[in-house]
Amino acid sequence: MSNILNHINKILIPLGCFGCNTPLGKGERLICTVCRNQLPLTEYNFTDENPIDRIFYGRIDIEKANSFLFYTQNGIVKNIIHHLKYKNQEQLGTFFGSWYTPLIKERLEIDIVVPVPLHKKKLKKRGYNQVSLFAKELAYHFKAEYDENILLKTANTKTLTKKNRFSRWKANQELYQLVKEEHIENKTILLVDDVITTGATIEACATALKKAKGVVVYVVTIAVVP
Repeated sequence: MSNILNHINKILIPLGCFGCNTPLGKGERLICTVCRNQLPLTEYNFTDENPIDRIFYGRIDIEKANSFLFYTQNGIVKNIIHHLKYKNQEQLGTFFGSWYTPLIKERLEIDIVVPVPLHKKKLKKRGYNQVSLFAKELAYHFKAEYDENILLKTANTKTLTKKNRFSRWKANQELYQLVKEEHIENKTILLVDDVITTGATIEACATALKKAKGVVVYVVTIAVVP
């Protein structure tokens, strides 16, 4: 019944742009042409050093890191990411994945695409991992394996907020557990998340992945906070 009602609502109420909420025109999908042209693409590549690489210098051995868009507190990207994470608009992940992959595809050879996992309680509450479809689209275009069971998040992040800075750092390093170590030995991994802020989540996930022998880690996110 809910699927039928959703279908009816889509017919009666024109879908709005997830960037600016204006009704979509003919041929437009998810994001209007104006917003698409205004999206702040980083234009970083996997050849030259970029500011995202420098986030991880001295912290974790990541081969290369990149993001598709810049994320600001007042902007189109924030609106879109909000719909992706909290408004059940998973298809935005596929949309961005299909747009972004041709820009980086020829520069990488990937064996396994691994999304940053959610804790099981948050996953149950939200119903989906907001980065899954973005990661799956990347895996499809790279002809790589997609595996969301490589890493396990062992605690809900909110439980760390009352710890002091060192305790939070130490706990964060233990927040993600490598589940299938032998499966990723000597593999090139593409670790995927939605937004990079401090880099702590990526660092913790990459630290877990690097426990496997011979692993090479690349990082891609939908957006980065400049």
